[in-house]
Amino acid sequence: MVRLVLPNPGLEDRIQTYDELEVIEEKEATERPQWDNKAQYMLTCIGFCVGLGNVWRFPYLCQSHGGGAFMIPFLILLVLEGIPLLHLEFAIGQRLRKGCVGVWSTIHPTLKGIGIASMLVSFLVGLYYNTIIAWVMWYFFNSFQEPLPWSECPLDPNKTGVVTECAKSSPVDYYWYRETLNISTSIEDSGTLQWWLVLSLACAWGVLYVCTIRGIETTGKAVYVTSTLPYLVLTIFLIRALTLKGSVSGIKYLFTPNVTELANPVTWLDAGTQVFYSFSLAFGGLISFSSYNAVHNNCERDAVIISIINGCTSIYSATVIYAIIGFRATASFDDCFSSNILTLSNTFDWPEGNITTDNYYDMLTYFNETHPQEIADLKLPTCDLNKILSEGVEGTGLAFIVFTEAITKMPISPLWSVLFFVMLFCLGLSSMFGNMEGVLVPLMDLKLIPKSWPKEAVTGTICVVSFLIALIFVLNSGNYWLSLFDGYAGSIPLLIIAFCEMVSVVYIYGVDRFNRDIEFMIGHKPNIFWQITWRVVSPLIMLVIFLFYFVVKVSQKLYYIVWDPDYDLFPRSKELTYPGWVYAIIVVLAGIPSLVIPGYAIYKAIRNCLKKDDDQREIINATSLASINGDAKNKL
Repeated sequence: MVRLVLPNPGLEDRIQTYDELEVIEEKEATERPQWDNKAQYMLTCIGFCVGLGNVWRFPYLCQSHGGGAFMIPFLILLVLEGIPLLHLEFAIGQRLRKGCVGVWSTIHPTLKGIGIASMLVSFLVGLYYNTIIAWVMWYFFNSFQEPLPWSECPLDPNKTGVVTECAKSSPVDYYWYRETLNISTSIEDSGTLQWWLVLSLACAWGVLYVCTIRGIETTGKAVYVTSTLPYLVLTIFLIRALTLKGSVSGIKYLFTPNVTELANPVTWLDAGTQVFYSFSLAFGGLISFSSYNAVHNNCERDAVIISIINGCTSIYSATVIYAIIGFRATASFDDCFSSNILTLSNTFDWPEGNITTDNYYDMLTYFNETHPQEIADLKLPTCDLNKILSEGVEGTGLAFIVFTEAITKMPISPLWSVLFFVMLFCLGLSSMFGNMEGVLVPLMDLKLIPKSWPKEAVTGTICVVSFLIALIFVLNSGNYWLSLFDGYAGSIPLLIIAFCEMVSVVYIYGVDRFNRDIEFMIGHKPNIFWQITWRVVSPLIMLVIFLFYFVVKVSQKLYYIVWDPDYDLFPRSKELTYPGWVYAIIVVLAGIPSLVIPGYAIYKAIRNCLKKDDDQREIINATSLASINGDAKNKL
């Protein structure tokens, strides 16, 4: 009969047969929550992996790195980096049936810091991620208006014209920076709480609490909507976009490859980081989700399926986004043309009839030759469609400025606005399910929460505490704080955690032992692809990404972009350097989660050494006492 060593270091001396191990696993299964069905698990993992970054970061990176050319390194690194680490997290969580803290402390007590680091990152990222959901809810609430409030500039208090700040920028910029954020001109000018955002933030945390009140019992039901609705909305947007003028131009621009970008190391670095973040790896949520599976669930197949869905979703969403951006760019191009034609027709007489788009360039050439000074004085803007398409915007700017502007140009714009923000809400909420799981389960593993507390009270406490801390993001300077958290809390720490996870399983837990566990769970050992990627390729890729990322961040000047209505180059925002005290915040955001891994290992090692010294003293004292007693007996 085949025999197996249990993975728990505390049980290393107990040799169990597979039949005996089945009994143990069945007992654990009855004590641990279970998914109602496989669909709930898959939808929850897809919802956690596929988030806002697939919709607004991936299209921007494609635009920045050669369009279709960027997809080549993205897909290569998805196979060599993303899938192996996803499979590893699924397998280790399912095998040990614990959260991220329990898993790593089971492998070795000194590795508990990996789980604590994942918990800290999940908490910090969840703070600002749910604030973005609050912004989405604010726009959703204001989408039930005709016309949309960001489609035109408001009148000034005297009603003698539109607000100057809006006239100098644009209606969508003004609504985002002034009406929504009411943003200050620096991070040092905190300002006050914006009551409308406070209410939206309370709603966001309230909805999250309702959906996670009983863990997977409630999130498992919610994902049927939150994980599927975004695909339906994306498809509706694609069908609608293809009927709009210029959408094909946007898609062509996206997929036109600039192969020279493949020789740029930054392209590969951005592709690697995008693969890493799009899978939501190292947050601890995926490990917790997989721990609720049946012991013999095929985690290998799950990892491959979810990876394929994730990669295809990124490409699909980029196609939809750039179809809409192509429509917006074409509309802006036509507006530029019409404005120039109107200016020329009011200034010059064209001898061959009316000035139209058909004879615009011939007429412009004629006037440049006959009236060069007058044409120069007009300062006509250059109408270039490719230039407009190349003006890429990342993150919140893409969602709340570029896309909202495109929606205002569409018929029945309130309908499309409601659909768009419902999609963003579902994407964000399903990702927050994993963040909450990555905080809640480790707190229980660490026994920081009394077992007598009901799950509803624990979840509610986490949501209330998070809401109170997140109020910093709804100050006048809140957007600057959110950018700071986004840039450092969810970057370097995740790379370090993922690298430590891979090394811990392969070289501490033992890859051969891990292979036997997977064989026990799915019926066969991992093939040569998994062996090579786990042992060499994936750790090496993560190490290179971390080193390049660290070098780039250190060499860059730390600055942030502010919205300043008095700036000479307005509406282009200006750059300011961070004040000195912000560097301490960066150390807290990026340093503490990263340093807790070696810090806890050192603490555990010192504690073990002291314990050994105490044990040796007890042995010496016991030996001395026995010797004294022996001498006393001899004298008697």
